[in-house]
Amino acid sequence: MNSSRALQYAHSLDIEMREAQTLLLHVLQRPVHDRAWLLLNDDLELTHDQHTQFEQGLQHLLDNMPLAYLTGVQPFHGLDLQVTPDVLVPRADTETLVDWALSLGLDQASVLDLGTGSGAIALALKHKRPDWTVQAVDQGLQALNIAQANAHRLGLEVVFSHSDWLADVHGEFDLIVSNPPYIAQGDPHLPGLVHEPQTALVSGPQGLDDVQAIIGQAPLHLKAKGWLLLEHGYDQAPAVCELLRQKGFIQVQSRNDLAGIARCSGGVRAKVK
Repeated sequence: MNSSRALQYAHSLDIEMREAQTLLLHVLQRPVHDRAWLLLNDDLELTHDQHTQFEQGLQHLLDNMPLAYLTGVQPFHGLDLQVTPDVLVPRADTETLVDWALSLGLDQASVLDLGTGSGAIALALKHKRPDWTVQAVDQGLQALNIAQANAHRLGLEVVFSHSDWLADVHGEFDLIVSNPPYIAQGDPHLPGLVHEPQTALVSGPQGLDDVQAIIGQAPLHLKAKGWLLLEHGYDQAPAVCELLRQKGFIQVQSRNDLAGIARCSGGVRAKVK
């Protein structure tokens, strides 16, 4: 089977063409972004092992396994991050949080990323603002290993440490950001996310347990007029904004993702008189 027929086979299975091309490039040990090369080599014959690996990969995709777990790489905010099933696959929606943080115009800020996973948010911020001091925590040791490996490979200086949200964090920050678990128990979308770590997805009956914990702990670790920015579910903006107001945050507001959905909410710690 040549590469063209392999992609035709993937199309017959209703696999999205971009995903099939990326998988095939990975199997052929080519850069996963090099689709132009693939088009120029559409008559390339696959070896038996390559054919088998490609077919197995297609079956994993049909079983809702994220493509990034098959290739080991996920692009995020201009960076290629290594990922494994120990961490969530960074989504484009989360770039909304990064863009909002960057738009605040903070100078030489101290920043904390809670539940860093692959390190996506922390590394994207440090990449764009090398003058910022960025720390990141996670309660998963495997996740921290992956985040640290990404930072080392990308040459970005971020301090990673183990903590259950802010329990073992010391000091105050100009900005705290987080993409915490926010899916409700029993949510109908969960079967499609079975391959990703459930502890990084599910957070209580309404999906707000971890958001509420972070909002409750954050004021003790924010400088006066420091910002807290949180990603949340597509319908949770009103509830998250109300939780922020209840804890005394001001300038409470939300930001939409590319689909026009209120994806992130945040506010400013009021100055203590």
